[in-house]
Amino acid sequence: MHILDTAQGCPGRGIAFALFRLHEDGRREQLRAGVTNDDGRTDGWLLAQDELRLGRYEMLYQIGTYFRAAGFPLAEPPFIDEVCLRFSIADAASHYHVPLLVSPYGYTTYRGS
Repeated sequence: MHILDTAQGCPGRGIAFALFRLHEDGRREQLRAGVTNDDGRTDGWLLAQDELRLGRYEMLYQIGTYFRAAGFPLAEPPFIDEVCLRFSIADAASHYHVPLLVSPYGYTTYRGS
């Protein structure tokens, strides 16, 4: 995981996040939670290769809190408070890198290498 702050042109430092596995029966199982480091990344893999399972996942990022702490004048409630990103793992043997580029008013993601 990697978060880039496109509003300030720097890594997204100190952004709280949580990773969930979405089950077929509607359950949402939290697998990991933490805060990004000074490079806008986690210090290790969110899931080790042997933990990857086929299926749907969700990342939840606390973006409003991050931009408030950075001093951005946000409306209440902010335009983007949380980013909820759902993605799927279709091949457990593949590498999955899901970067997030974010500003107070927009975000984008892609499957990285």
